[in-house]
Amino acid sequence: MRADIAALPGSKIREVANAGLGRSDVLPFWFGESDEVTPEPIRQAAADALMRGETFYSHNLGLPELREAIAAYASGLHGAVSADRIAVTSSGVTALMLAMQMLAGSGDEVVAVVPVWPNLTAQPVILGARVTRVPLRPKAGLWQIDLQELLAAVTPRTRVLLVNAPNNPTGWTLTRAEQQALLQHCRRTGTWIVADEVYERVYFGIATNGGGVGGMPCAPSFLDIAGAEDRLIVAQSFSKSFLMTGWRLGWLVLPAGAQDAAGKVLEFNSSCAPVFVQRGGLAALALADTLVPQITAHLQACRDRLLPALAALPGVTVATPPGGMYAFFRIDGQNDSLALAKHLAAEHGLGLAPGVAFGREGEGWLRWCFASRDLQRLDLGVARLAKALQL
Repeated sequence: MRADIAALPGSKIREVANAGLGRSDVLPFWFGESDEVTPEPIRQAAADALMRGETFYSHNLGLPELREAIAAYASGLHGAVSADRIAVTSSGVTALMLAMQMLAGSGDEVVAVVPVWPNLTAQPVILGARVTRVPLRPKAGLWQIDLQELLAAVTPRTRVLLVNAPNNPTGWTLTRAEQQALLQHCRRTGTWIVADEVYERVYFGIATNGGGVGGMPCAPSFLDIAGAEDRLIVAQSFSKSFLMTGWRLGWLVLPAGAQDAAGKVLEFNSSCAPVFVQRGGLAALALADTLVPQITAHLQACRDRLLPALAALPGVTVATPPGGMYAFFRIDGQNDSLALAKHLAAEHGLGLAPGVAFGREGEGWLRWCFASRDLQRLDLGVARLAKALQL
């Protein structure tokens, strides 16, 4: 086995979940998904496809009609995006891995904004690349990037700049000015941007582009300002905004002319996404104008229920996230997030993700996924935390 693979850490979130296995009453806020099932029309579309016998391969890049629908959806948010720039993938994380396989190899430098979901920084390591980490920092109640520090880290030697915004776990979201500065700088250095924008519709700020589909807010995207020829690959997913985490369906928005390369790496990985799953994606996009705003509005209600309750606990520091579905917080005097998360799960039935799971920059913090169908579950979770802290 390669040393790089052997050295990869296991999932610390799973480690915490294992610590809580003995309790049947654990409130599981540790994973990044809602407890709501996928809407019935999406499930029915997939079931109908199965009953029609659609169990065969599709084109590597996905069903033509799904690529057209994704292109229309992206165009409604960000301006013209043609279907020949879309590649359908078996999950958002696969989309990110495919992008990295297309761009980075042994000895290449990848600059990543952290803390971040650990899969993103593990992928270039698996491919033999080196990762330079540039940290977000909490300031004035928000997580922020030192733009000059990030620009200085990206040099002509940098093959890829990896940015997840809105960010998991912090909720940090790039401003339009920051995006423009990064795009212009990467044009000068010849650096590719891989943008993980799977939370773009889980955004609670002011719309930046006319409101997006259905007039609802959408986080700033590199697609709003980049041209089709720019060295930009955007990864997307049906998981969060359509309640489809278990479906494992995502897509890439590629530069013009990159579809052949994407088709090759798709062939050598998964060949294609299952056709019946793609039919579910088509049904989801048909509902986007109503479904996505409803989901986002509910997630904002969840955030606005949880954040004040956490902030009211003595010793708790939490920054309000403008996007995503997570509260990232710390407790005074608690610097071992893994040990604390295990204790909360095993002894108090509260399942949270340890901040160190997202890199050393997250040590001392905890991540709480607030995507809950029942707001009272959030209240119960806060009560358990308060009891654990003897407040």
